[in-house]
Amino acid sequence: QVQVVESGGGLVQPGGSLRLSCAASGTIFSIFAMCWYRQAPGKQRELVARINTAGTVTYAESVKGRFTISRTGAKNTVFLEMSSLKSEDTAVYYCYLEKAWVGGTEAEFDYWGQGTQVTVSS
Repeated sequence: QVQVVESGGGLVQPGGSLRLSCAASGTIFSIFAMCWYRQAPGKQRELVARINTAGTVTYAESVKGRFTISRTGAKNTVFLEMSSLKSEDTAVYYCYLEKAWVGGTEAEFDYWGQGTQVTVSS
């Protein structure tokens, strides 16, 4: 059993900053990559940032230079530092575990968190 819990969302003014956190708990042996996705009303869910076990990071073009993803391997926690926020960053942000090997299973699976709302508005 794996739990994926996001925190840190909220209301922020344009130009402001927020830090999102995601903690994965349970009997976790490995997680290949940890990601942040977001979904705005009426839009498809999109990848925002991804970091794998080698430390390789990927960002959506729309957030490059403004968002930073980081990960603590031992604690299975991933952060998303967001700065210079814009109204178009408003969305529910989801944490995603890619290829996680957890206790009680014999294969790698992907897991989603429940999401945290980020609203950028004056």
